[in-house]
Amino acid sequence: MVTTIQISEDLQQELANRKMFAKETYEDVIWDLIEDTKELSEETKRNIKIAEQQIKEGKTVSLEEVKKKLRL
Repeated sequence: MVTTIQISEDLQQELANRKMFAKETYEDVIWDLIEDTKELSEETKRNIKIAEQQIKEGKTVSLEEVKKKLRL
């Protein structure tokens, strides 16, 4: 079901400012905001912990090293 909601001009401007590209719909912007407030999945939490550990152990590669390796 499609419906219309009434929002203030301030909120409309805020939503417009959050658009990633001009043709992005307000619905997409709102879905992105909702997604940002959801709890991370267990898999994502595990991946973050692994990445944090790798950083602590110095297992990182600088952007310059990546560019050099990829000849960019």
